Amino acid sequence: MSEWVYFLATAAIAYHGITHTDANGEHPMGHLFFGCTALIFAMRFLFVDILGLPIWGMTPINP
Repeated sequence: MSEWVYFLATAAIAYHGITHTDANGEHPMGHLFFGCTALIFAMRFLFVDILGLPIWGMTPINP
């Protein structure tokens, strides 16, 4: 259950960071950086912890 919570939280952070625009309609670099970082972690939770795909160098949270 906690894997789904981690995935949904990091996916929401990634979505906000990547789609956020300032008053001028531009994407701030800080939001893009942390949004992409959160997207990588969300994909890690999805593929390794939830789907159980064996990815070299990564171990599941609950082995």
